[in-house]
Amino acid sequence: MLRVILDTDFLLNCLRWKIDIAKELKRVLDEPFEICILSNILDELKNKKDAKLAQAYISKLTVIDTHIPGPFDTVIFHYPGSYVATQDKALKEKLKKSGFGIITIRQQSYLQVHHVL
Repeated sequence: MLRVILDTDFLLNCLRWKIDIAKELKRVLDEPFEICILSNILDELKNKKDAKLAQAYISKLTVIDTHIPGPFDTVIFHYPGSYVATQDKALKEKLKKSGFGIITIRQQSYLQVHHVL
C-alpha cells in the first residue's frame, strides 16, 4: 500500500480550498494508499491560522510518530518509498533527487502527481 504523507501547508491549503484529498488521490493514484502525517506536523499546526480545521481532519488520518526532532523538510527523508504531498519548491527538488513520489495542488482545485515512484 502506498503511503502519502502530507506536509503542513499542503494540508491547510487543501482544507481552505475545499479540495477532497482522498477523492483526488483516488483519481491520480492507481494503487491503494494510506494518507498520513508526521507527528511533528502537530507542533507546526499550533501556530497556523486554520489549526482547528486541520485538527478535525487529522483525526481521520494515520499519524506517524517520528521520534525524530526537526522540521518536516528534514524528517521526511527518513520515510523513503512514500509519496509526499507538498507545495514547497525547494523540497520538491530534493525529493525528486531522493526518489520520492510528489503530489501537488494545481489551480487551487485538484491534485497532480509530478514524480512517480
